[in-house]
Amino acid sequence: MTRKLVLGDIADLRAYERERDEFRRRVITLKKIRRVSIGPFVTLLFENRDTIRFQIQEMARAEKLMSDAAIQTELDVYNPLIPEPGSLAATLFIELTSKDDLMEWLPKLVGIEQAVELRLGDPTSGDVKTVGARPDRQHQKQLTRETITASVHYIHFDLTAEEIDWFASGSVGVAITQPNYSYTVQLDEASRNALLSDLKP
Repeated sequence: MTRKLVLGDIADLRAYERERDEFRRRVITLKKIRRVSIGPFVTLLFENRDTIRFQIQEMARAEKLMSDAAIQTELDVYNPLIPEPGSLAATLFIELTSKDDLMEWLPKLVGIEQAVELRLGDPTSGDVKTVGARPDRQHQKQLTRETITASVHYIHFDLTAEEIDWFASGSVGVAITQPNYSYTVQLDEASRNALLSDLKP
């Protein structure tokens, strides 16, 4: 069964106001588990159906989107970021705030969206399987430049059944191997379990 959102999943503005506080608290808790900081200023947020529904609801609220056509446009944009079983989807944020930092680093980080990987297994033993990121096709043309990167990218990881078994049974690292930005972090148990729920049917 698909996990994608349909029009009926998106509440109208009045109905959303009634559920917003509770839903927002729940999504904030979800995001804490699903957010992974890699190095000093790059973060991955692993998306799921709830985080994407929140994104669409908040956009509809801010922009006062009332028509089915307007909501469907947002669904078409964001539904690809809801992972189907066997895959993970993440938003990559380059979290720089000053103009000087942006001007320095965005040219240096070209290609970062293709330099993210999962490392499954025990890094101390050297027995590790690597799963590289795949940039989201729908957004790639808008975000990819030869001389400067964007502050936000959308990426996917597609895992085989064997790789999911490795993910479930051992250590999971997330690495960035871009020449100017090379860092690795290990997922804690709560984050690994949350992402494992995305991978399994």
